[in-house]
Amino acid sequence: MQNYNPKFKTDLKSRCYKFSLDLISLIDDLPNQRSSRIISDQLMRSGTSIGANLVEASASSSRLEFKRYHEIALKSANETKYWLALLRDSGKENKENVNKFLEEVKEIANMIAAGVIKLKRNKTFNFLLLFLPFNFYLLTFI
Repeated sequence: MQNYNPKFKTDLKSRCYKFSLDLISLIDDLPNQRSSRIISDQLMRSGTSIGANLVEASASSSRLEFKRYHEIALKSANETKYWLALLRDSGKENKENVNKFLEEVKEIANMIAAGVIKLKRNKTFNFLLLFLPFNFYLLTFI
């Protein structure tokens, strides 16, 4: 997600980190039943991998790799929505509490999705620049 505002990047990463910490607390408070354990294992994996993939994207060696890690983070966010909804609708946790988590992960997913869309759009634009006459390309930046 190449938003050049460093506060945006830090805000997204810190929100994901805080979300992961809050998710750990939520999972630790779930009842010790087989169904809760299965849901909590999947929820832990998908929920914490959002931020982990964004951090990994920061160390990527190419634009394609950068975009791919953001796409994976978005998929993890969408999977997390599923497990949270299942947790809420199964009655294993307070609906209001789970809805707060759902709202946060939806906002995080929207932020990541906006970045992925922008990365895909910019690739097309950069590709089109290759076909413009070189002189025209230089004039646009002078």
